Amino acid sequence: MPPRKQVRKNNVFGRAPRREDAKIAILFLLFHKTIAKLADSFVRLATEFFRLDSADEAERQPDFIEIHSHAMPIHYRRHGRARNYVLRLHANKTVVVTVPRQGTKKFARQFVTSRKSWLEKQWRILEARKLPPQDLRPGMEILLHGRAVVLEVHPRGAAWELRAGPERTLLPNPDGNLRPALERHLRAAAKAFLVQRAQELAGRHRSVIRRVVIRNQKSRWGSCSCQGTISLNWRLIQLPEQVRDYIIIHELMHLRQLNHSPQFWAEVAEACPGYRAAEEWLKLNSGQVGF
Repeated sequence: MPPRKQVRKNNVFGRAPRREDAKIAILFLLFHKTIAKLADSFVRLATEFFRLDSADEAERQPDFIEIHSHAMPIHYRRHGRARNYVLRLHANKTVVVTVPRQGTKKFARQFVTSRKSWLEKQWRILEARKLPPQDLRPGMEILLHGRAVVLEVHPRGAAWELRAGPERTLLPNPDGNLRPALERHLRAAAKAFLVQRAQELAGRHRSVIRRVVIRNQKSRWGSCSCQGTISLNWRLIQLPEQVRDYIIIHELMHLRQLNHSPQFWAEVAEACPGYRAAEEWLKLNSGQVGF
């Protein structure tokens, strides 16, 4: 009969199990479980990090916040260059949150909740605004240099003339929507007027402008680049003089402070002491601009 050790070497394990092998097996199992847990945690964190609704998903399953008994949908938009969470209430009563690259949707929800009182105030402002109609007809009013002017159509030889206060422009079709012809004319008028006014204010406040560009921004009144270019929204021609000048001065002060630091607002206050009143006018009346 062969020795006992020889039998153990030839069993199904091939050799006798040793205590070191058992330890290695246990360590391997623990290591495997740890890696699995870490992978699972990473997946959950990555899912939370990148889980911002696309436009279609946001329409299907948006979050909501109740403002003045109205359930307002909340949409999240990640922006790679954003440094902070930014909250906006759009004219269609939709809340949009801009989330920085390293932000999370969970914190974005908390951010919206913490700004509920601000949203309630913005709601009241939107409710107070008179949104202009898309189609403009003779007899309607628009805002021009801070005053309401009536749109009039008069014959001019074989053609027609559209009048809006002191502004005049030829009109090919007096029966259609007056908006395209009026907007085309006012944009051209604004280009000459606003460039000249910006240069006047720059000289008054000892600012050097590289150039002034008139644009059709949808959500900005103006901007300033680090190269010294001032961009202005052509709709500034509709604002009252003191509000229009404040916006231009605001951008000129960015030539000194390209931020919104306390130092920047100190420069604004010195150059335009009534800027707070201009800001309040914009909050209450900007909905009338753009016809």
